[in-house]
Amino acid sequence: MPHDLDQQCINTLRFLSVDMVQKADSGHPGLPLGAAPMAYVLWTRFMKYNPANPSWADRDRFVLSAGHGSALLYSLLYMTGYDLSLDDIKQFRQWGSKTPGHPEREHAPGVEVTTGPLGQGFGNAVGMAIAEAQLAARYNRDGHAIVDHYTYVLASDGDLMEGVASEAASLAGHLQLGKLIVLYDDNYVTLAAGTPITFTEDRAERFRAYGWHTVEVSDGNDCAAIHAAIEEARNETHCPSLILIRTHIGYGSPEQDSYKAHGSPLGVEDVKRTKENLRWPTEPPFLVPDEALAHMREAKERGANEEQRWNDAMAAFGKAYPDLAAELDRSQRGVLPDGWDADIPTFPADAKGMATRVAGGKVMNAIAPKLPQLSGGSADLDPSTKTALKGLGDFNVPPVPGEDEQGSDGGGWSRSGRNIHFGVREHAMAAICNGMAAHGAFIPFGATFLIFSDYLRPALRLAALSHLHVIQVFTHDSIALGEDGPTHQPVEQLANLRAIPNLTLIRPADANETAVAWCVAIEAERKPVCFALSRQDVPTLDRSTLAAADGLRKGAYTLRDADGGKPALILIGTGAEVGLVLKAADRLAGEGVAVRCVSMPSWDLFDAQDESYRHSVLPANVPKLAVEAGSPQGWHKYVGDHGAIIGVETFGASAPGETVLENYGFTVDNVCARARALLS
Repeated sequence: MPHDLDQQCINTLRFLSVDMVQKADSGHPGLPLGAAPMAYVLWTRFMKYNPANPSWADRDRFVLSAGHGSALLYSLLYMTGYDLSLDDIKQFRQWGSKTPGHPEREHAPGVEVTTGPLGQGFGNAVGMAIAEAQLAARYNRDGHAIVDHYTYVLASDGDLMEGVASEAASLAGHLQLGKLIVLYDDNYVTLAAGTPITFTEDRAERFRAYGWHTVEVSDGNDCAAIHAAIEEARNETHCPSLILIRTHIGYGSPEQDSYKAHGSPLGVEDVKRTKENLRWPTEPPFLVPDEALAHMREAKERGANEEQRWNDAMAAFGKAYPDLAAELDRSQRGVLPDGWDADIPTFPADAKGMATRVAGGKVMNAIAPKLPQLSGGSADLDPSTKTALKGLGDFNVPPVPGEDEQGSDGGGWSRSGRNIHFGVREHAMAAICNGMAAHGAFIPFGATFLIFSDYLRPALRLAALSHLHVIQVFTHDSIALGEDGPTHQPVEQLANLRAIPNLTLIRPADANETAVAWCVAIEAERKPVCFALSRQDVPTLDRSTLAAADGLRKGAYTLRDADGGKPALILIGTGAEVGLVLKAADRLAGEGVAVRCVSMPSWDLFDAQDESYRHSVLPANVPKLAVEAGSPQGWHKYVGDHGAIIGVETFGASAPGETVLENYGFTVDNVCARARALLS
């Protein structure tokens, strides 16, 4: 059992959390009551952090993957001296407060990532551990360990049940991420019942099979045992660690060990009984003993000293390796290096052209050597998504004897490699990218087919909610995919992605729009950017007769106008369908129709322009026909009540891509027929 002062601090954390939930009449008291001892031991005896500077680059990261236990996190932040007041604590779950119901990045200082959807924080933490390992390999030198920190997670049964955590844990074990330590609140209870009805596997054995080190603590109130387990995990440097700590949900309350303690306030009488059971004063609420506060606030001095030591180490590193130090500093501050875009190619006009996925790969490889922040990979699809960074190495463990030591990109396998092989794990890939972005010093990217954006959408939504700068490259973007058929042909995915607030989706028309799209994505701030790129070749448009591809920056632009700038009809295309729109416009122009062709690669970017610009491109009084090989949902906003849309309103079919497109009406004949119908 802990010493008296330890016990006082633990109970302070418990009852700040309980009182928060009770005052709000909403929340989750069960986890804080059971898990407070492990959190206390971690935050006071192991974690490296400075409450005065929550963004200090070499801090340890703490991820509350069990985000429903947010009251415990807020109690920790307040008690250790972050800029979170007791009044903030009392405003738990209220409008405009710094203490929302589940942790939200940037709401309260010290909250590393937005959690609540179970398993996401676990995946984020794997990304943070990858980020630390890659930066350490890239920048540390003998006598200069300037990147050296841990990632800690508090996870619940629900986190371990979710598939995204299993995906991420499997990869973390393979990658031997020794600085990732998960504290598992093993309380045998979920929201609806005890775990015996759904979750009876041997969790320790499962994680050992993933390649994790495991430690079991039989009593979640035994601070000495928890301390020893964390120490053991820190000493295990070749694999991540799972510490299974047997706790009791709602510890000390009348609802202890019951699912009823999970997600509802205890009630006035049961709060009183819980405090009495744990020998805590029943009044006043939000009691913080001076001794407990003083003890936990020692974190401020400890953290200031830790950061000062790191600042001194960075100064010495800067003298020894000035170029490396300057590069790391820029990356940590999110500053793009001068000339990062100097080698982006300009593609000559070509009627055959190339797939925008191919163009994207060329652009990435022009950018990456000058942009050390760019790192990522695909869900086992590099040969198809074209997203391998050539010559920049694979982030991996050393290969076993006899295996190919060159890696997929020819740059070798190492901890400093910037290509990350996620395996067939789309959901974990996106959650890991979020963790890398939240860690700092990275612009991470993932890649898969557009149809499989469905597998990772929950993590992508959290990236948008959290204002994380991540890039997701989605290729094979339409029914033109062809023979693989409707299981692989996206239809509703463009509409799904466009529905996410604070997310930019770009579907470029050709190679040069793709190049500009990559510039937009790299320059983006506080939001994820997604690409929808073609599998099939598309013409590289002749910009000597058409508007410059830089018009993509405004989301939509007049690619080619009617003579005199007074169109009788506007044809709007995105992605691969822009070439079709231009061909149809040529035929209609031969019939005497004044046609404006608009390329509209991004609704989000277009909607961000002022009204006068939007009206200049799409004036209200001109008939409009939009052409996109995807769901027409949402297009009426742009074509108006009297416009029309050529889209896809059913699933695709297995046949050569050109055949599928023809049968779904993506032909010059059909576009012209629909246009004439509008004009009549």
